[in-house]
Amino acid sequence: MKNLFKKFWDYLLYITNNEKESRHEQLFDVLFFFVNTIGLIFGIYLLTTHDEPQWIPFLIIEYSWALDNMRHNRP
Repeated sequence: MKNLFKKFWDYLLYITNNEKESRHEQLFDVLFFFVNTIGLIFGIYLLTTHDEPQWIPFLIIEYSWALDNMRHNRP
């Protein structure tokens, strides 16, 4: 079980960083991935169920990307 969790963690780090080792906080990279994935799924659900667009989930994705970019561009 521990080996499976390690492989899953390594996979999450790979898809969030595309590097073997993160240059920044790994937990935040993985959390941003989950927040963006949930926001995308919820946003698609809202767009398909309502007659007018509901943009809050997409704004959450945009703000988390901006925060992630600011975090990665610091020295």
